[in-house]
Amino acid sequence: MTRDLERRIDALLPQTQCTRCGYDGCRPYAHAIAGGQADIDRCPPGGEAGVAKLARLLHREAKPLDPEVGPFMPPRVAVIDEETCIGCTKCIQACPVDAIVGASKLMHTVIASWCTGCELCIPPCPVDCIAMQASPALPDAELSRSRHEARATRLERDAAERARRLESHE
Repeated sequence: MTRDLERRIDALLPQTQCTRCGYDGCRPYAHAIAGGQADIDRCPPGGEAGVAKLARLLHREAKPLDPEVGPFMPPRVAVIDEETCIGCTKCIQACPVDAIVGASKLMHTVIASWCTGCELCIPPCPVDCIAMQASPALPDAELSRSRHEARATRLERDAAERARRLESHE
């Protein structure tokens, strides 16, 4: 397995970071494909067109999307019913690309041009105020990838800072 192959596979994935493939995002799925631990048919947002692109890259036969991961997911974005939102921040914490903004106990909203339609914000919402709407297209894959990576970096930094503070209080 080469890093170059992993990068080329990742470049073909839609960068929704939805985890429906069974991995924690598009990069880990690309890593698994490159390493032979995952098949090319596990990305619902990419659909059969995405499977065909991966098959061409890897010189394999195209195949239908694995039904275990669910059907093709056309582009959609989350929309928050702002009158129902209680400001719990659970959706903000769940969004893999930081497309939801708001503050504790205040209404939240979705930056539609950043939303990948992953639906990861829906399960933690205690008041069921998030719906999915059709979208003409997914956000630019490079934007979604960089937002996902920036979020991961921020979460790691925050965890390290918390650990340092706890350590200094001991």
